[in-house]
Amino acid sequence: MSVDLRISPDQIIERYLSMELVRVTERAAVAAARLRGHGDEKAADQAAVDAMRRELNRLPIDGEIVIGEGERDEAPMLFIGEKVGNKQGPKVHIAVDPLEGTTLCAKDMPGSIAVMAMAGAGQLLYAPDVYMNKIAIGPGYPQGVVDLDASAADNINALARAKGVKPHEINTLIMDRPRHEKLIAEVRKTGASIRLITDGDVAGVIFCTEPEKTGIDLYLGIGGAPEGVLAAAALRCVGGQMQGRLILDTEEKRARAATMGVKDPNKKYDMAEMASGDVIVCATGVTDGGMLSGVRFGPEVIETETIVYRSITGTVRRIYGEHRELSKFKLD
Repeated sequence: MSVDLRISPDQIIERYLSMELVRVTERAAVAAARLRGHGDEKAADQAAVDAMRRELNRLPIDGEIVIGEGERDEAPMLFIGEKVGNKQGPKVHIAVDPLEGTTLCAKDMPGSIAVMAMAGAGQLLYAPDVYMNKIAIGPGYPQGVVDLDASAADNINALARAKGVKPHEINTLIMDRPRHEKLIAEVRKTGASIRLITDGDVAGVIFCTEPEKTGIDLYLGIGGAPEGVLAAAALRCVGGQMQGRLILDTEEKRARAATMGVKDPNKKYDMAEMASGDVIVCATGVTDGGMLSGVRFGPEVIETETIVYRSITGTVRRIYGEHRELSKFKLD
């Protein structure tokens, strides 16, 4: 009996691109990792940007950056609206953070990554570079078990009931910022534990995807909106839950958001509204962290670790790379 293994041309392109994205984040991670511990955040970030842009422009895509390093006047490369790719493939929208955790890289601290997401045109939220209030949990829970508009205590208690544990057994992750002082106090009153992070907003949300490995059940707090879209894209691939609301607290921010298509400045976005359709997310470790190992340099081999998520199949791949052709990591 024969089995028909034929797949559509679009699927071939998508599968090819998912592996090509690995090369994009690998190049960015290696470029940044060469400056680990040097104390120069801008230099490390620029190295990652240059490497990522070069590789994106080699891809068979007609791509546009919708989450990038900033607006055109502020970012010479990978700015919001920049066109990338060789125009020989599908129209796609791209969210990038060439070096998430610039301070972590500059200080050679855990958790810095190079990360990007790709989806069909119009399927990633065109988010302005503002703050976003966020809540996220991993897969396996009833829809709506947590809600951005509920109190931290109510969310922790609801999640504990859904998990079948006591509130003190829930582990939360919050960015260590003065703005979170009241939130941290409220969480601690419930008995839940808190892991505070100094940077790494995208990775912080992604930690929720594997609570048995990372020990994180719940992400709470305010971080960057661009990072929120990237994190939502990754979470969608494994069936978690996330909500976010843009913080548009000035007229200038509201006006800028309106030009990017934000009609309701108070809208509560769910995960699918931030990242819809067939989404591919790829992240490579720069420094060692709870999710990925950092780049390792040897005399003849460079080692990398990358994780790739794809929403349409729910596939998560971990790719350990040993690179012996070291010249490919040199900028032209």
